[in-house]
Amino acid sequence: MAQRTRISTSVLLICAAIGVATGVAGGVAGWVTVPVLAALPVVYGFLLGVHVLPGIIAQELLRMPWVALTAHALAALVSSAIAPIYAAQFLGTALLFGAIQELVAAAVRYRSWAAWRFFVSALVIGVVVAAAVYFAAHLSTLPGWAQILYLVLSVLGPVAWTAVGLGIGAGLRRAGVGRSGAGRSGGGRSGAGRTGVGRRR
Repeated sequence: MAQRTRISTSVLLICAAIGVATGVAGGVAGWVTVPVLAALPVVYGFLLGVHVLPGIIAQELLRMPWVALTAHALAALVSSAIAPIYAAQFLGTALLFGAIQELVAAAVRYRSWAAWRFFVSALVIGVVVAAAVYFAAHLSTLPGWAQILYLVLSVLGPVAWTAVGLGIGAGLRRAGVGRSGAGRSGGGRSGAGRTGVGRRR
């Protein structure tokens, strides 16, 4: 049976809560961008990895289509309110990261929620971040060892933040958060655990 992709009000509220919490983190990350680039630019890519959190937490908790993009969009609005000077960057990052996370989930038809799938999206995002910031911030002017360290941290950053997001999402699932909302929207887990999403009831 085909999955329902309609997002219920309860799921939207959960995505909003995730968006507020992670949006605050993203806004703070925005404000420290200039000091970080001035003092220690090699860690900037790692810092950007924090923006994977909305989609990772939402997907791990709710395990259904579109929640990553929804949570990312809401988080971007919150981040923009905190650091409005970076509003365009927040919205662009939300669209890009959310789209990558949704595409990886769609590639397995939203049926596999094993950890490896989340880390695949993290690696893709890491490569994108590493390339984008390398040229945008003119990091080619750094010594060779610093460029290598930057590239490594930029790829590992989204992976590390993904692990954090999975831990948060799993903790919320164990606490029963989102269980009823995901069930009503057709996105809950099947009895097999982490291997699929529920079917329409």
